[in-house]
Amino acid sequence: RIDMEDYLHCQISLDMYKELRKEFDNVGIVIQAYLYRTEQDMNDLHQYQANLRLVKGAYKESPEVSFPEKKDVDENYKKIIKMHLLNGHYTAVASHDEEMIQYTKRLVRENGISHDQFEFQMLYGICVELQDRLVKEGYKVRVYVPYGIDWFGYFMRRLAERPANVWFVLKNFAK
Repeated sequence: RIDMEDYLHCQISLDMYKELRKEFDNVGIVIQAYLYRTEQDMNDLHQYQANLRLVKGAYKESPEVSFPEKKDVDENYKKIIKMHLLNGHYTAVASHDEEMIQYTKRLVRENGISHDQFEFQMLYGICVELQDRLVKEGYKVRVYVPYGIDWFGYFMRRLAERPANVWFVLKNFAK
């Protein structure tokens, strides 16, 4: 999957995805729930039967382009999870938020969606007990491991962009 960075790189990333899909069918992309444009982006990607990794979004963006309130991001995240799963496309729900995971499980159960159509994704070392529980319940869980030269930079950007992320990580390390 092509990762998604800040708003300024969103359209460039989507254009790259569309260009690659002309030749390859095994390419996916990340979509961020906190951007106002997300629902329209997903409508545009529908024709590609896109394999999407759905995230809330980690960057602090202008209220001109993103939902400033967490509750609005959460509602949009639920909306896009439902939208993509009901469209029948492969969906990666990338979240450690148990409310979002429970929402997805309910949605899947109520709509008879196969466990082969989606997976949960979480960062290595965060919410390990939850990962284990989901696997025991028969769900696919992919553990995301940042790597490469700038893995630490990636991790620090995720923490720095949202102060709540620091508390979330510290709380999970304590577990």
